[in-house]
Amino acid sequence: MSAEAEQVLFAGRPALLPGLGTLLLVIFTLGLALPVLWFRRQSKSYKITTQRVVIETGLLSKSMEQIDLYRITDYVVERPFSQRILGTGNLILETMDKTTPEVHLDALSTNVVALYERLRAATETEKLRRGVRVVDYE
Repeated sequence: MSAEAEQVLFAGRPALLPGLGTLLLVIFTLGLALPVLWFRRQSKSYKITTQRVVIETGLLSKSMEQIDLYRITDYVVERPFSQRILGTGNLILETMDKTTPEVHLDALSTNVVALYERLRAATETEKLRRGVRVVDYE
């Protein structure tokens, strides 16, 4: 079985100002909250490829969480009003992973619905490529 070349679907960090609440916080603190928000943003990065989701956290000491796409079982797209105004959204992934059953990709500065569609298609392709079938017992 030949492995296809891994392609990046999304790479980036959470938005600096994910919603109106954060924007109002910056305005009311006369910008004093901005460095805190910047450091929080810099401490997390997301990379979604056609084979995995990688989340790196930390500024000085780094940790990396990786979830293979074939382990994803469900998706939730969140686009609250305050985030839609600023063009951000959240993507929550339900997985079969024992250590990370739920993955939160917060404040994504992209079209979250389009990213969800690409991720869903890539997940199905990866499951077919690996011969993975999910059986749901209820």
